[in-house]
Amino acid sequence: MSNTAAKNNEFLEKDRRVKEEKERLRAILEDLDIDSQRMDIAKSLIANAAFMAITLQDLQDEINANGVVSKYQNGENQWGTKQSPEASTYISLVNRHNAVMKQLLDLLPKEEVTNPENIIEKFEASRPD
Repeated sequence: MSNTAAKNNEFLEKDRRVKEEKERLRAILEDLDIDSQRMDIAKSLIANAAFMAITLQDLQDEINANGVVSKYQNGENQWGTKQSPEASTYISLVNRHNAVMKQLLDLLPKEEVTNPENIIEKFEASRPD
């Protein structure tokens, strides 16, 4: 298989996984009774969250296989280690993913705050004795 064909297959596989994640996130939000206006707003966030989630999975695989440290050579005699590019990208992307997920959560309908006294009264009323 040529290098171009291999890259094309990788792209198609990642695209399939991203689509599955988008559908999973969309279904979760629909199950939580998000109104259509908020769902329209959420489409872009869902697409970004799905892409980031799959990319984070791929980066985790790379980090697990190769570690978080990579060796480098500066000139002829200067060698050392540094944080791997995958680990650096992972750290940055996970923070962005968390921000997008928070934005999605903020689109959820706000639950009514129940007065603590009402909770106690409901609990007492539900007891059989």
